[in-house]
Amino acid sequence: MTRNRISVLMTIAAVVFALLISGGYTSKVAAQKTSQSPNDEIQREVKHQLRMLNLYTVFDNLEYGVDGSRVILEGQVTNPELKSEAVASVKKVHGVTDVQDNIKTLPLSNDDDRIRHAAYRSIYGDSQLSKYGFQSVQSIHIIVENGHITLEGDVNTEADKNVAGIRANSVEGAFSVKNNLSIHGER
Repeated sequence: MTRNRISVLMTIAAVVFALLISGGYTSKVAAQKTSQSPNDEIQREVKHQLRMLNLYTVFDNLEYGVDGSRVILEGQVTNPELKSEAVASVKKVHGVTDVQDNIKTLPLSNDDDRIRHAAYRSIYGDSQLSKYGFQSVQSIHIIVENGHITLEGDVNTEADKNVAGIRANSVEGAFSVKNNLSIHGER
């Protein structure tokens, strides 16, 4: 009888221990989920959806803001299909009830295309900046509208930001350069 009693006590102890562990785990998971607001989850998912767009290139700039369950899309794109794809993908995000589309489609221009490609070669061809070209979505976006270059995105250092601006200023035929690059973590 003592052997059965010990076996029963060991089984009860194992069950209680398992319940304590799983209860502690689920409370940690619940605490993590409650610490992340629905707004944070929407922001994370919208960012992911935009980065995964097939037509999104280094010559496009997509930005967004989240106000509750409403997402405001902004930026500039070279392809009108990208604009439609961005709006459609964000509408599918769980928790999003409304999407405000403020994305501008840049005008078609052979001169702007030439400037885009020259700026790309100048920036990403620089040994200090080439590391930004190996990402799935490059972090330095080159927006060209009517001969004016705007740099958008994030870089690691102030020096990288300055070199990108200098390289963009060296592009022949560009009327002006606006360097809106931010240092990673400052945005």
